[in-house]
Amino acid sequence: MVVVWVAASVGIWGGLHWYIRSESMRKAHEGLVSMCEERARMLQDQFAVSVNHVHALAILVSTFHYEKHPSAIDQETFAYYTARTSFERPLLNGVAYAQRVLHAERELFETHQGWTIKTMKREPSPMQDEYAPVIYSQETVSYIEALDMMSGEEDRENILRARATGKAVLTNPFRLLGSNHLGVVLTFPVYRSGLPADATIEQRVEATVGYLGGAFDVESLVENLLRQLAGNQDIMVNVYDVTNTSEPLIMYGPPYGYMSVSHVSMLDFGDPFRKHEMKCRYRQKPPIPLSAITTPSGVFVICMLVGYILYAAWSRYDSVKEDCRKMEELKVQAEAADVAKSQFLATVSHEIRTPMNGVLGMLDMLLETDLNFTQKDYAQTAQVCGKALIALINEVLDRAKIEAGKLELEAVPFDLRSILDDVLSLFSSKSREKGIELAVLVSDKLPEVVIGDPGRFRQIITNLVGNSVKFTERGHIFVQVRLAENPYVAMKAKANGALNGGLHDKGETIFRRSFNTLSGLEVADGRSSLENFKLLLSDEKPFSSVSESEMAYKKDFDNVTLMVSVEDTGIGIPFHAQDRVFTPFMQADSSTSRNYGGTGIGLSISKCLVELMGGQISFVSCPNVGSTFTFTAVLQRCQRSAVDETKRTLSESLLIAFKGMNAVLVDRRPVRSSVTVYHLKRLGISVEVVGTVKTALDAFSRQDGHLRSAKQPSLLLVEKDSWNSGTDARLRDHLLKCKQNGQISQVPKMILLVTSESDRAKFGAFFDTVIMKPLRASTIAACFQQVLEGGHPQREEKANGSAFLRSLLVGKNILVVDDNKVNLRVAAGVLKKYGAKVECAESGRDALALLQLPHKFDACFMDVQMPEMDGFEATRQIRLMESTANDQIKNRALTPEGSGRAERHLPVLAMTADVIQATYEECMKCGMDGYVSKPFEEEQLYQAICKFLVSKSVYNS
Repeated sequence: MVVVWVAASVGIWGGLHWYIRSESMRKAHEGLVSMCEERARMLQDQFAVSVNHVHALAILVSTFHYEKHPSAIDQETFAYYTARTSFERPLLNGVAYAQRVLHAERELFETHQGWTIKTMKREPSPMQDEYAPVIYSQETVSYIEALDMMSGEEDRENILRARATGKAVLTNPFRLLGSNHLGVVLTFPVYRSGLPADATIEQRVEATVGYLGGAFDVESLVENLLRQLAGNQDIMVNVYDVTNTSEPLIMYGPPYGYMSVSHVSMLDFGDPFRKHEMKCRYRQKPPIPLSAITTPSGVFVICMLVGYILYAAWSRYDSVKEDCRKMEELKVQAEAADVAKSQFLATVSHEIRTPMNGVLGMLDMLLETDLNFTQKDYAQTAQVCGKALIALINEVLDRAKIEAGKLELEAVPFDLRSILDDVLSLFSSKSREKGIELAVLVSDKLPEVVIGDPGRFRQIITNLVGNSVKFTERGHIFVQVRLAENPYVAMKAKANGALNGGLHDKGETIFRRSFNTLSGLEVADGRSSLENFKLLLSDEKPFSSVSESEMAYKKDFDNVTLMVSVEDTGIGIPFHAQDRVFTPFMQADSSTSRNYGGTGIGLSISKCLVELMGGQISFVSCPNVGSTFTFTAVLQRCQRSAVDETKRTLSESLLIAFKGMNAVLVDRRPVRSSVTVYHLKRLGISVEVVGTVKTALDAFSRQDGHLRSAKQPSLLLVEKDSWNSGTDARLRDHLLKCKQNGQISQVPKMILLVTSESDRAKFGAFFDTVIMKPLRASTIAACFQQVLEGGHPQREEKANGSAFLRSLLVGKNILVVDDNKVNLRVAAGVLKKYGAKVECAESGRDALALLQLPHKFDACFMDVQMPEMDGFEATRQIRLMESTANDQIKNRALTPEGSGRAERHLPVLAMTADVIQATYEECMKCGMDGYVSKPFEEEQLYQAICKFLVSKSVYNS
């Protein structure tokens, strides 16, 4: 009812407005018609005056040139006269006279004139019946003298029409030379005297002696006319040649203005063959009269006031009804948006993951070849980077899953230290480029293998370390992992203000000193002191006083609560921005995204993942000092059997190769030396730390020739800032001297630890080799293997046992279906390596042809998205064929000869790059038995196929 009332009020307003405005437009149109007709009439009059002057000039030529013998006119006289009388023809650029010459008279004419008749192209005129060469011309158009006007096609037609009609004839509009204005050429015939007024066409042609022509400046003519009239600023005028109505030619005026109100007046320029018109319109839209707004608005207000009185009584009930309707609409829109977003995520995931599957698959196959330690390290690093790239791409997908509440965590065994090494390898290149220390230290009391979601744990560490690398230009980035004996104490609130006494809030330095940190620079979190770092190594409680509620905490031995801190010496976070650090798509500063890049969703996703792991995340940050992010995560302890199956960090050959070796480390920073010792101990190497090179040399040159360790050290590792190229350059000579004196049995291998390539080039010549940080056990092992000239380590065995897998897969027939040839090659290569017989198909139709019953295959890997027939439809067809065959088996089971036959069921596993739950549900719905997402690793294929083959063998037994 309200809508009807408002619509009626609007209709009344619109009707009144339309009526008043239409009346205004009608009056405006009447005024336009009057002004346009006046201008058209005046234009015709002025054009007629100019034509009359040309007519008079034609009579003058006929009288004084042809009736006087000899002629009273020559070129000089004609030019002089036309120049003196040009004021009578202001719209003509110039006039010229062309004499009619028959072909029989041409030779005599050219001899008399002293020049040859030429065409418009200034070439000798070819032979024709008659010619019209220009013999007299005004000085302004003297360049057309001797040109045959009959040589131009349009000029010839105008001449023929002019002498046949005896009237002025006009050409098409063209640009005049000199003024570049649009104009037309007027052609007027010159007859002998005595021609009757009612002469026939033949008589007119016979009496023609020449042609008088002039160029009219149409633009100047119209411009002068409009300048004389009032209201010229209000309207715009166009003059058209409409001889060809389908393609009118504009002669004057711009083609714009208010086109809705216009008027056309026909123009008669005396040429019956050509038609012209004048089109007038307002320069701008006529203004709307004030009464067209005020009067309807007053009526509308009155109507609305009346309607509001009626609406107020109904609004109470109607508002509730309207809110319910809007909520329902928003629900439908939200559901549609969720479906569209899911489809978009599926498409993007598939397009990105499909090529990444080939990259990572080929790297897996490359790692199975015979590589040396360095090559294997490079390949593993590339593999880790590819997996990290997929993880970064998944951040947006994860955010969508988190918002939809569909993110679920895995619970599988994984090696914590191996994941941290992988994260360091991902950022090693950037840290070397910046020359910053990047290190990780894991407490020895942490179990080697825990149960949790390794991908999500790696994602959290990658986000935190990535942010630190991005915002740190000097100093260090230090990742520490320890047992959280009391998470209530460990997770304190964020610290406020500058810590360690080094800086004000404004970042002004009071004094500079070296701190007991990884790089010697100040850090934001005061708990990162050397004393607390030593407590981390021993896993003692870092606080002496604990409240009663905190003491009531009882450790669950089935769970492992980790406390991970990522410490950096970067730019820090401004205090005013620290409250929104974990807000999605928010940067700490408006200039951060421009200077450093990033989307602002990494920390928000990390916070959600930490909370899903049963932990908390917090941070301490100080501008111009750095930031320290700390989070806890509750994982599960792993059984010893699972530990043996999952441990893959280092090969047994490496542990055997370096176990029992001794090394001396020269490093004056306790925290940094502890990190180096941590990585060397992972290789089974005993390490003694000294502060200077001189101390190490004194230890080697003792009289008994031994350090505190019982075995002679074979490695001497030196930190770059502990090396002085001036005083320590002769270290090798001193060691050689000690060997000659019998104080040591062999000269240890000298290894330099550096953080940047420039240091490597500068000091590398003094050492046997140089290790680039960040330190990783695999990198150190490869370097030691090379410097000690040892053999290549044996390749690692698969975590689930290659012998078991070979015995399981050998001889099995497996069909792999994928439209991507690289993915086919990867999957086939993985399965063939363990003895499986693999056949490939590139479409669902090809797979159905191979799987016609009876077939030989034990399992099938099916891609989801394929042309012609996708994996879902292909699986439905497979299950339909099996269902038909099983029904026949059941019918035959009722007879003695048909009993004992097993039902047919081929394990079909989906291979797809989609990672959303809807895709998994669709796989199960169409009859698939499993799901492997791309990019997949070999273990995924093994675990998937192993389950069905084992269950099948048990069933058959």
